[in-house]
Amino acid sequence: MIDDLDRIEQQGRERIASAATLDELRGVEAAILGKRSELATLKKCLADLLPDERRQAGQALNAVRSRLAAALADRRHELEDRERAERFSAERLDLTELTERRRRGHLHLVTQTRDRLEDLFIGMGFTVAEGPEVETDWYNFEALNIPPAHPARGMWDTLYVEHGAEQSTLLRTHTSPVQIRVLQAQQPPIYSVMPGRVYRRDTPDASHLPVFHQIEGLVVDRGISMAHLAGTLEAFTSAYFGGSIHSRLRPSYFPFTEPSAEYDINCIICEGSGCRTCGQTGWLELGGCGMVHPNVFAAVGLDPEEWTGFAFGFGIDRLALMRHGIDDLRELFTNDVRFLEQF
Repeated sequence: MIDDLDRIEQQGRERIASAATLDELRGVEAAILGKRSELATLKKCLADLLPDERRQAGQALNAVRSRLAAALADRRHELEDRERAERFSAERLDLTELTERRRRGHLHLVTQTRDRLEDLFIGMGFTVAEGPEVETDWYNFEALNIPPAHPARGMWDTLYVEHGAEQSTLLRTHTSPVQIRVLQAQQPPIYSVMPGRVYRRDTPDASHLPVFHQIEGLVVDRGISMAHLAGTLEAFTSAYFGGSIHSRLRPSYFPFTEPSAEYDINCIICEGSGCRTCGQTGWLELGGCGMVHPNVFAAVGLDPEEWTGFAFGFGIDRLALMRHGIDDLRELFTNDVRFLEQF
């Protein structure tokens, strides 16, 4: 029987090693360890042996069975690893090719316009400043010469925040509060622009949104005059819209500038000859500007007798519309991919 066990083990190991798939291995397992295997037949013959011989033969048979079972388990792990690797290889996706063919995204048109404006003003010698979108009433109004109950507060439809005293905290209505923060943070001379998101209680339509984007500029130095303001805006207009477009200033009113002006440019559609877009006037209103009011300098501790300056501001969204001939501000934020991928 011992010789038979050695033969069975040797043959069993060879059959286990030759099994190329899990299905074949299951067949080998049934053949060498199953109820009809030679080991099962030899186990039945143990009853015919003497007690001592039965004990020795039984130990040898169980040892062979255990070694074959271990060999089967090892081979099963090998075949499972191989089949798993083959399946992963067959199911592998070439994501590199997919990525190359997929349409790539790009910056939103408003972001593109903001970046272009920042680059343009940096090229003119300005720095870029930013500030918080949730502001105090002092920064948004009082420091800008708009005290409580001032009639000019009606020019802004303000969204207040439940924080602190009533109507003491708000979503900024313009980026002018950043000008105050810049004036507090550094001594003149100051040449800086302030782009950012602002909020007003407006009903959305073709030319208004409750959330929109502005860029404002501030220059403070000795000897600054209205002529410097006009020259700066003319240089900006030609650089942004092209040499055929020019600017003009019209008298206006803003509480934080004196004198104040509206900033117009030649109609970009008809270039000043008159069309439906500009109401046959040849001009389009772009924003407001003026010389910094002495009360604003006083609010931040600067002597208006020593320093003068100008400020200007206009909408980034509106500039994007004008530059690309879009007639509805809402189109910028409906997230229609067909529209956005044109720019």
